Order: sequence, then C-alpha cells, then structure tokens
Amino acid sequence: MGAALLGATLALLAPALCYGQSGQRSLDLIDIHQGGGLSDLVHFLSFGGYELSGADSDGTPAFQSFGPWYNTYWRDFSAEWLLTLDDDFGITFGLSTGEHGEKYRIDPSVQLGFIAQAHPRPNATLTLTVATTLWGRLTEYPCEADYGNGLQTVNCRLAADPVDPAETLKYLLNEYPNRLSIRLTYSVAF
Repeated sequence: MGAALLGATLALLAPALCYGQSGQRSLDLIDIHQGGGLSDLVHFLSFGGYELSGADSDGTPAFQSFGPWYNTYWRDFSAEWLLTLDDDFGITFGLSTGEHGEKYRIDPSVQLGFIAQAHPRPNATLTLTVATTLWGRLTEYPCEADYGNGLQTVNCRLAADPVDPAETLKYLLNEYPNRLSIRLTYSVAF
C-alpha cells in the first residue's frame, strides 16, 4: 500500500516539478527513519509482563511476558520529501508503512505540510512550518482469559489485575499520531 501511495503522490507532484521556473524547483528527501511516537510506545510495552498465579515445573513463579505480543520484526518506517517551489516556499509530504504485532496494529499514514519563509531583515529569516498526519492509528487487541468461570475478553496487559475483565477493555490503546504540527522559527545570521 505504501508503494502505491508513494507512486500516486509522485505522479500528482510531477507536473509541479516539470513546469516550474528553471533552477527553483527541486524534490529532496529530508527525513527517513524507523520508529516514531506510537511505535516507541508499543516497543516500551514489550518489556512489561506480570506474574501468574501458578508456578513452573521447577517451582519458580510463572511469568507472562508482553514481549511476544508487542514485539515486531518491522517497526514503522517513514520517509519525508520537500518539494521546493521557490526560494521561500515548499510543500512537504511523506509516507509511513505502519507496523503490527500479535496484539496491536499501527496503520500506514501520510504526512502533508508546507514551509514558508520571510526575510524581515537582510540577515534574518522567519520560517513557518505546518504539517498534518492522516491515518496512522494505533489499535490494541484484547485477549481471551479463563478466570475459572469460562473465557472472558480482557485487556491482555491488565489480565492479572484485580479489576473486572470487562472494565479492563476501557484501557485498550486506541491512539492517533500527532495530527497537527506548527513551528515558527526566527534565525539571524551574524
């Protein structure tokens, strides 16, 4: 899906690159990374766990690790480009692949934004950067647990808590990435 979105985005932006004034338009890769806010949150969860009520065959307390539920072989991968339209204005756009594990999913996302500059003094630059992220939702999945009276749906991370299993479902992760980013910077060269 990510490759298709990238292809469609580049096809839409190609005319802007081709019809610009010579020497002013360019397309540059400005960021590429794995991970991100939601991916880091899930990675942090993978280090948790809880002690089970029984014991292993050697008498040590049994432990349920969250690692198998929240580890992944592919962390969310993002790339972002800047389409420079003139010396003081550009459009940013990017894509992310998303990721998934046994008990969660992060949907792919698209980032769109712009950068505008003004020069209030010959050696000063005022820059406004605005960006938004579409899609990219983190959804956590529940578990089925047997509390002695049949299977019940429960938040996996809270299955050992003394809370009613139905109450734990309120705490399943259902998060969105940062939807809007606005940055204003003023720099002076001297």
